[in-house]
Amino acid sequence: MTAPDQLWSALRRLTAARIGLRRAGASLATAPLLEFKLAHAQARDAVLEPLAVGRLAAGLAELGTVLTVASAAEDQRTYLMRPDLGRRLAVDDAATLAAHRGDFDVAFVVADGLSARAVAQQALPVLAAALPPLRSDGWRIAPLVVVRHGRVAIGDAVAAALGATCVVVLIGERPGLSSPDSMGAYLTWHPHARSTDAERNCISNIRPQGTDHDTAAFRLTYLLRAMRARGVSGVALKDDSERLLLGR
Repeated sequence: MTAPDQLWSALRRLTAARIGLRRAGASLATAPLLEFKLAHAQARDAVLEPLAVGRLAAGLAELGTVLTVASAAEDQRTYLMRPDLGRRLAVDDAATLAAHRGDFDVAFVVADGLSARAVAQQALPVLAAALPPLRSDGWRIAPLVVVRHGRVAIGDAVAAALGATCVVVLIGERPGLSSPDSMGAYLTWHPHARSTDAERNCISNIRPQGTDHDTAAFRLTYLLRAMRARGVSGVALKDDSERLLLGR
């Protein structure tokens, strides 16, 4: 191995980014080109893969009552072409949730988003780590809600139907070429029909190779406690949990 190859090899161990790729003339060499095409295919598959709602709900049932609903987008194609429909509940599902309405502090929503694979792999371990400390603190937690073809803002409608003061949406993020299984968590205090992204806090890249499950759960519970203490979320609430994580 030449000195440049040794240098790039050492750097590649520190990042999933594609750096120092071998070339053949003006083009990529065959091996990195095929690896790129494979990663692209995996990202496309993650977007198109349907959410196994029954399997996910069965796993989450270990943590409490689970309700399954859908957005107004009837299929994956409509969901991708009409983002607005992914932000609204299907006609009958608002009533389904309203039947379970209560005086809840927080509602947790799990939505497929742009990667059903992400929530299938990451949602249960994050919730399993986050819910017990919240319950120990006396938080009144609404039934867990699984949404098919849902976007972030659908959490606002879910919280309104259940009567929850704040909402956490766990959702599959847009797949990258090295991360088809990345989940995001969006937290909103007093969500409403016109909530904007500026009113939400986000924990992104939740997966073992990014923000691991325990770290995500710690940051999630930290933010929820801070939201309740200060009565704000989004740009008005700084996530300074990193300084606490350094001391763990």
